[in-house]
Amino acid sequence: MISVEQHLDRILGTVRVIRPFEQGVLDAQGCVLAEDVTARGSLPGFTNSAMDGYAVHAQDVVGATEDGPVVLPVVNDIAAGNTNALSLAQGQTMRIMTGAPMPRGADAVVPVEVTDGGVVRVQVRVPSVVGQHVREVGEDVEQGVTILRRGTLLGPGQIALLAAAGVARVKVVPRPRVVVLSTGDELVDVGTTPGFGQIVDSNSLMLTAAVTSVGATPYRVGGVPDDARALLDTLEGQLVRADAIITTGGVSMGAFDTVKEVLSRVGTVQFDKVAMRPGMPQGFGVLGDDQVPVFTLPGNPVSALVSFHVFVAPALRAMAGRPEPAFPPGYVPAVAGEAFSSVPGKMEFLRVVLDDDRARLAGGQGSHMLGALAAADALAVIPPEVTQVEVGDALECLPLLGREGQ
Repeated sequence: MISVEQHLDRILGTVRVIRPFEQGVLDAQGCVLAEDVTARGSLPGFTNSAMDGYAVHAQDVVGATEDGPVVLPVVNDIAAGNTNALSLAQGQTMRIMTGAPMPRGADAVVPVEVTDGGVVRVQVRVPSVVGQHVREVGEDVEQGVTILRRGTLLGPGQIALLAAAGVARVKVVPRPRVVVLSTGDELVDVGTTPGFGQIVDSNSLMLTAAVTSVGATPYRVGGVPDDARALLDTLEGQLVRADAIITTGGVSMGAFDTVKEVLSRVGTVQFDKVAMRPGMPQGFGVLGDDQVPVFTLPGNPVSALVSFHVFVAPALRAMAGRPEPAFPPGYVPAVAGEAFSSVPGKMEFLRVVLDDDRARLAGGQGSHMLGALAAADALAVIPPEVTQVEVGDALECLPLLGREGQ
């Protein structure tokens, strides 16, 4: 039996970052930059107004007061989107809208709120200073400077910056393409009423959703029967579109554990007992000429999802160029809201509900119990040497993917 850390270290020591390629900026959302990016243009690209108001020479309104307003003629209107180069003479003003280009010669904007709003002549009731409410060329970003560094995860804010700075395409590490495959003669597809001895294939849907939640692209393959040739043909057929493959079921010690039977003979897949509960039977290796990583997870749904969080999610993030600490990955602190015991010699992952920082068991902890799994916010991780947790004891919890706020 090996430790959780040993199995995870083997996985992270095997997987590699996917080869980067160029994509349009919107297609690159959720991906990691593979190289630094420089601005093609300045932001702002032209000097413009930060307010609705009046473009002025600040010197013309330096003496304006409530009781003694300065009166200026309004000689033009400048709307956002104006493309005409305008000039403002001393002693004049132009109405200007937010984002509109400043006329040549103007060096300040008087907000409309401190005027009478005139359209022919305007009364300015407060003084201005040079630069007031003016956005200068390049004050946000200067052309040619590095705006985003290699390794940056692209979200909406980064996409906006790239687009505004004139960057249409970027080189990124693509999202991993992950084939999710479940095995078992007993499986029927969702929407089908199971007969006696049959169950709905919820595992493949669950893991497909988990793959999506971690930012990868899933391809779900329906239940594959417990037949060695059918499984091998399916695996070989999926390699062409897979950066990784996840199987669920068929990895324990049963007489019909086909995944273990087939993968023990091909590739480098190694099957181990990992000192954890749930999820003890695990397998990992690579298949095909491209050395596609294969994760073989247990068939019990709770075991499969726990295994995904602990082993697969960190690997997929690493493949996407988002490395994490080997262990623990993304834990949050909590305290026990109730007392419970833990099995000795194994790292235990208990399904818990977090109320602020207090963790309470989400219900039955059996590896088949989906009700408690659906109710849980996180996995409370109990080290192998701990056999009893008391109320108030410090805990480390791994938030479950896809829960609100994750």
